[in-house]
Parts: sequence; C-alpha cells; structure tokens
Amino acid sequence: RTSAAMSKPHREAGTAFIQTQQLHHMCCLGIHTPPITKLKEMIKSGMKVACLNFSHGTREYHVETIKNVHTATEIFASDPILYRPVALALDTKGPEIRTGLIKGSSTAEVGLKMGATLRIMLDNAYMKKCDENILWLDYKNICKVTEVDDGLISLQVKQKGADFLVTEVENGGSLGSKKGVNLPGVAVDLPAVSEKDIQDPKFGVEQDVDMVFASFIRKASDVHEVREALGEKGKNIKIISKIENHSEASDGIMVALKVFLAQKMMIGWCSRAGKSVINSDVANAADCIMLSGETAKGDYLEAGRKQHLIALEAEAAIYHFDPTKATTVGANETSFKCCSGAIIILTKSGRSAHQVARYHPRAPIIAVTQNPQTAGQAHLYRGIFPVLCQDPVQEARAEDVDLWVNLAMNVGKAGGFFKKGDVDVAIALIGWRPGSGFTNTMRVVPVW
Repeated sequence: RTSAAMSKPHREAGTAFIQTQQLHHMCCLGIHTPPITKLKEMIKSGMKVACLNFSHGTREYHVETIKNVHTATEIFASDPILYRPVALALDTKGPEIRTGLIKGSSTAEVGLKMGATLRIMLDNAYMKKCDENILWLDYKNICKVTEVDDGLISLQVKQKGADFLVTEVENGGSLGSKKGVNLPGVAVDLPAVSEKDIQDPKFGVEQDVDMVFASFIRKASDVHEVREALGEKGKNIKIISKIENHSEASDGIMVALKVFLAQKMMIGWCSRAGKSVINSDVANAADCIMLSGETAKGDYLEAGRKQHLIALEAEAAIYHFDPTKATTVGANETSFKCCSGAIIILTKSGRSAHQVARYHPRAPIIAVTQNPQTAGQAHLYRGIFPVLCQDPVQEARAEDVDLWVNLAMNVGKAGGFFKKGDVDVAIALIGWRPGSGFTNTMRVVPVW
C-alpha cells in the first residue's frame, strides 16, 4: 500500500493511529538508539511493536532505547482516544554459524565471482585468514549446500574432507567478515538456546518487555527453556518462535526465510490454536514481490530467476480452503448478522479478544483493558485495536462497564468505525465479575 492509503482510517481520512488496515507493524530498531523525535514519527506512522535485536548492542544501549520508546509513547497519553500503547519485543540472538575475518579485519570485504572455487576450512588456523580462495567457518559439521550472508551468496559443495569443503560459487557478491551462514535442509546440532538466550530474556523481564522472539527454535523443549528463563515474573510474556517447523508450546510463530509453502499449514495450525502468526507473504495474497539486498549485493539476474521460480511454485500450489469452520459462535456470528460497526471486549488478560480475533470477523475488535502488557500483546492479533483505560476502578462493577464501553465507542467514533448520522450498533463482550476467565455476557449496544 502507499503511504496515503495506509493513513486512511475506517471510513474517512484522519489520524494514522486508527486505520482500516488490520495488520500490525513491527519495527526493528537499529544499532544506534533512535531519538525520541524519530520514534514519535514512527508511532504516528503506525508502529505498534518496537523490536530490540539482542544480536547487536549492549545492555546499556537497549535500556536507553526502551526508555526512549516509553517517552515517545507517553507523548500521546494525554488523549485516551488516540493513545495507543507500543509493545516491546526482545529478539534473541539464537545459535549462529559465522564466517571468519577477511584478511584479519572486521571491516574488510572480498568479491566472490560466479563459478570460482572457494575452499571452506574448519581449522582455527584460518580463522583470521579468509580471502577469495579460503573461507573459515565456526561450525564443524558442514556437509551439504551452504548459503552465506543470509542467502545473498550461495555455495555448492563439490568435495568434502574431514575438516574442509571445496565449493563452487553459485551466486557471488561481496562478502564481509563475521557473516551469518545458513544450511538449508540440514539438521544442525547446535544448541537452540544458548547461555545468552537464557540471560537476555531475564533482562527483558526487568525491562517489562511484552514478548520474546526466540530465534531458531526447533522443538517444544526449546520454548520451555525460554519460558523457564522468564521465570515467575515473566510468566505473562508471550514467546514467539522463529522456526522452520511447528511447535506446540509457543504463543505464536514467526515464519522466516524460504518456508513460504509451509507457512500455509502453520497459519492453519495457529488459527485452530488461537495463536498469532508473523510471516513472509509470498504464497498468501501477495500482488508483488520485491527484492532488496538480494539485488543490491548479489547477482540480480540469478536473484530474478530465483524469484520467478518461487512465484511459479507458489502459484502452482493447491489453494487450500480455510480449515476453520465457516460458522463462528457468539460475538462473531451476531456481529455478522447485525452488521455491527465494532466488537467491544472488556478484558484483563486479553484472551477473550484473542479468541474472537482467531475467526477474523469483519468488524474491528476494540479491546479495552487496564493492563498495559495486555494492550501491547494485542498487537500480535489481526483486527484488534487495544485501548488502555487508565481511570481508577469504581466500587460498582456496572460503573466500570459503562465507563469502558463508552470509552470504546468514542474510540470507534474517532476511527470512523460507526456510521455517521444514523444509528449503528456494537457488540459488547463483558465479564460478570472482574478478572480473567469470566467473560460470559454479550450485549448489542446502540451507538448514536
């Protein structure tokens, strides 16, 4: 979408805080702490989750970044209609395979030409002596096709020895020091959760992050290790697995790299389980596919061919029917029959809003909560617009309900969710008592 289209709210032009677009934007923050003014503009442009990459930067850097995100977010706190909490995500480093130093320098680069021979060495004597003929890797069990620098350069193995590989450059480019290496189709025996991946989530708990993106998760026990590291204080933090196969224990799944067909099944599994999906979108409703670094640093012609083959394979795939039943229950069905402008949910843990969102109702979901973490985590689910109510709790439950529902309706009016000049309706889901797990009442509320 163009920036103009993305700034359109539900029915008319206005603020970018409340948009028709139901997919949420996650922004990874770079190695330099963004100034508050830049973060403010990112929030106004639709940033809902700020992601901190713990592969780079010091603890001090991340603390400063988190502080700036909070400050930028609170700039908008004076207006409860427009205020949107920005969630914090911690992206763990995970296990990695890295190349050595090019000619002893961390900044040096060397050009690899297509068809050239490159010898991969595992002997530590070559750790700082990499060049256009020899490349050292820190993984001792390499035996198949190796992709270097996140796939921009690819090598085909031609000969294998006890501690070396002879490869042919399949797709060349400029290779720098300490670059990441991927082994497609190989069961890598590196530990999924390193000591750093245990300590970083603990730091995240201290900084009140809302979710952890766990890198290179391969099985449920890996997720349990991260959950154990979060401890009792971090029990409500969501764990999002960045994986190449599915995992039951996650709170969501992030699909990375070239698993565009497998993500169809993952989306189905997550839909049935009520979990969120963060994915690439080649095989799901994509109109265009854009290459960026692949053409900037690698062979643009080969990259174009690869893209064409991927598109052909995606279009040849069977168009699976949505495994979720066409009919839904409760609020979803009533919202559809009443053509309601919105579904209002009063929630503490966010679970009731997540359960409604799993069916992708046509009406936007306005989730009102007093829990900042619940509001932040709602950005993981399509179609949920979290509203953080900061008013004190009333003595009578009915007073709270009326206050929160009216706040949600005002948010809906500001976003253009309800028809102007006519009577519209909203579906309200309410719990019979405060707390999690008590949502049992549905009301059709007129909106004037």
